[in-house]
Amino acid sequence: MKTAVSPRKAPRQARSQATVTAILDAAARVLVERGYAAANTNLVAERAGVSVGSLYQYFPNKDALITALHDRHSRQMDEVMDRAFALSQDLPFDEALQLIIEGVVEAHRVEAGLHRVLETQLAGLDMLSSHEETEARIAEQMGCLLARYPDQVRVPNLRLAVYMLMHALHALVHAVVATRPSGVSLKTATQEIVRMTRLYLSSPPTGG
Repeated sequence: MKTAVSPRKAPRQARSQATVTAILDAAARVLVERGYAAANTNLVAERAGVSVGSLYQYFPNKDALITALHDRHSRQMDEVMDRAFALSQDLPFDEALQLIIEGVVEAHRVEAGLHRVLETQLAGLDMLSSHEETEARIAEQMGCLLARYPDQVRVPNLRLAVYMLMHALHALVHAVVATRPSGVSLKTATQEIVRMTRLYLSSPPTGG
């Protein structure tokens, strides 16, 4: 039988919303400290200062709770990226590119410890549809961004360029946020990502 991963009910009153927020905040702390396998609803309820019965009013099981946490985290990251794409609309190519990459870095700094756990430990949990939808939306925004600068973007296949950027930026940003070398600031590392990306996009193809 498939485990339910949807919330049991949505909070409507301010007090209920505060309870759900406390539960999700506690779940994030427990997940970062203990990992997915060791996290459980009893511990989350204790950290949130509510009874486990109160937790179950909103979340039928651990996976429903973690899925709600994942969705909240995705929305927070989406807000950062949506703001970056909106601000880039009328900027010159170099400024727009820098703003978008800084946005990607900022988005990955939103509860970075939680993000690492969600990325590394929960790949098999039934929450991937929302993740895929988010990626598809960002890819579409990235494609629209590149299409605005035909004189600067020399990669002939924009669909391929978006694919390369999505995967390259995902790996690089994760690295600079979490494991950059000692003595290298986040600002410096981000500027290097901007430089690498600009060189890729502005270099004409060589050969077939």
